Amino acid sequence: MSAMDDLIETLTLEPIEVNLFRGRSPKEERFRIFGGQVVAQALTAAYKTIEDRICHSLQSYFIRPGDPSLPVLYQVERSRDGKSFTTRRVIAIQKGEQIFNMACSFHVPEDGFDHQSEMPEAPEPASVRDDRELMREMFADAPDMAERFAQDLPIEMRPVDPINMRHPQPAPPSQKVWFRARTDLGDDVALNQTLIAYASDYSLLGTCMRPHGVSWMSGVQTASLDHVLWFHRPTNFSLWHIYVQDSPSASGARGFNRGAIYREDGVLVASAAQEGLIRKKD
Repeated sequence: MSAMDDLIETLTLEPIEVNLFRGRSPKEERFRIFGGQVVAQALTAAYKTIEDRICHSLQSYFIRPGDPSLPVLYQVERSRDGKSFTTRRVIAIQKGEQIFNMACSFHVPEDGFDHQSEMPEAPEPASVRDDRELMREMFADAPDMAERFAQDLPIEMRPVDPINMRHPQPAPPSQKVWFRARTDLGDDVALNQTLIAYASDYSLLGTCMRPHGVSWMSGVQTASLDHVLWFHRPTNFSLWHIYVQDSPSASGARGFNRGAIYREDGVLVASAAQEGLIRKKD
């Protein structure tokens, strides 16, 4: 089974009861569930209670670390079904406690005013090295770690301006990353949105650490605290997209990050915002 097949299976939730679904985690060496997975599974659960509408925004909070060895229950509250907009609230539960919650809104497709910001200049994705290749090279002298990066992720990522995670140096609080799904997802709007939601959590938190010369490998405790997404236009995430990220502020052991996701042809398809914990370890 390919990495993408495994991810699609992970996002295929099991119906338990009306408005209640069960999700599982892939067999990975993680001590907590990847935040993007929970966001994507929660959005999938909400979509299972929706007809003929597409998500335009979601706002979520990570409350407790999720245990990847246990299933997650997703309880969907049908907050409102209006003529144009539908609102859902999704609560993720493990061991009888909330680990995550999300509010998301869906909209009937309709025409309207249209404008967008211009995509910044960036090298073509074919000229940028794959993140997995960079990490394997970085850990060439550490076989155990190199083995960890031997397998490809379901999302192909190519950072335009990578840093050395083992020995980070101060860098501007911004970065660009080309990314895409490794399998053609077709025109299924819900599936493409859930994959974007999953992938949008990969690199965003690292943006606020760049100016301080630290990374998740250099004695810093990190965790996503919240995650917000706005979906502007439908897209096929199998195509190359560039994730343009910046961090306007860090204070009080928290870093704030923003992201804009453009398709390679310049179309702005989504925007993201996230605050994360970046705490110095003693």
